[in-house]
Amino acid sequence: MSYEAILVERAGAIATITLNRPKQLNALSQAVIGELSTAFEELENASDVRAIILTGAGDRAFAAGADITELAQLQSATQGRLVATRSHALGRKLADLAQPVIAAINGFALGGGLELALACDIRIASDTAQLGLPEVSLGIIPGWGGTQRLPRLVGPGMAKLLMMTGERIDAAEALRIGLVERVVPQAELSNAVRQLAATLASLPPISIAAIKQAVNRGLNMALDDANMYEAGLFAELTATEDAKEGTRAFVEKRKPEWRGR
Repeated sequence: MSYEAILVERAGAIATITLNRPKQLNALSQAVIGELSTAFEELENASDVRAIILTGAGDRAFAAGADITELAQLQSATQGRLVATRSHALGRKLADLAQPVIAAINGFALGGGLELALACDIRIASDTAQLGLPEVSLGIIPGWGGTQRLPRLVGPGMAKLLMMTGERIDAAEALRIGLVERVVPQAELSNAVRQLAATLASLPPISIAAIKQAVNRGLNMALDDANMYEAGLFAELTATEDAKEGTRAFVEKRKPEWRGR
């Protein structure tokens, strides 16, 4: 289907979603959130898509945050909760997808933009990226998952420091504290992310999905319960055609052919 504020492109097993409001630094209006939700639903049901890249148009911003004009028009707590829950639902959708989602952070990832990147599985930043959650300067807090996902990545103390000060950090500092997984030169970002996506797309999709599921759900369990959950997923995978193919290919010293079942 066609979209007004995003672009959705497919190349083989890789899909790319691009926030396409460069003049607004790809700000996340409620219309954009709606289009993203629809696009991810479409890709969720595309069995031939095995990796998804999420990025922003241009080299100035991944997404510079929520649409402040819309936030300024909120008149009640009820309206505020509706805005937050819509964005939380989008984050939950990204977490529940079988496919891995890679955020290619090209420039600003601030406020809701960073929260969107936090909901992705892997974050690759250009060396010119600037990241932060500056909501405190507006008299509010991160309301799209930032107060929960950021501490899980960087620890509660660092998360509080970043959110309470509203400080922006550069890509090198983001890498140091574990907010992003890799930093590459701006000119190499697209190729680096596509190479990673191609690698993920070449691996058995049910294994990739199970790893994502085990990590995401296990983080909310006690360790013993999480280990039991992992054991159940491991047991299920051992009975799949891909597991049999993978072990057989290893013994026969050849490249496996994954079928996703």
